[in-house]
Amino acid sequence: MAGEVEGLKVSLAGAQQKLAELGERDRRAATVNLGIPSFRDIAGRTVTAAENQT
Repeated sequence: MAGEVEGLKVSLAGAQQKLAELGERDRRAATVNLGIPSFRDIAGRTVTAAENQT
């Protein structure tokens, strides 16, 4: 019986460690907006030339 309890404690500790690792990975993977314009923002702008430059 004591061996089973010890095995469950080891399994619980391993599961808690894995959950902590996954939580840390998710926090690092979060996207941070740095305010840098994307290509879509830049390419969406158009410049028109004057129709008659003569």
